[in-house]
Amino acid sequence: MDTLKAILIDFGIPESAIREDTLLYGHLQLDSVETVRLALELKRRVGIDLKLGTRNDITLGEICHQIAAMLPAQSS
Repeated sequence: MDTLKAILIDFGIPESAIREDTLLYGHLQLDSVETVRLALELKRRVGIDLKLGTRNDITLGEICHQIAAMLPAQSS
């Protein structure tokens, strides 16, 4: 969550708005360009290629769980 929080703060989102139950689109109002930037920044910092589509809203906690689930698979 710390890496995700740092990226979102770099995007200009106030730290107080960043919680595990915060929705990417519903609460943060990220557009498609910002979502792509977020995915690219996560890949650069964590090494995870995460697809963040715009069809379904997702919480920041769910993004963290997806990242955690992918990390062990990559280290085997």
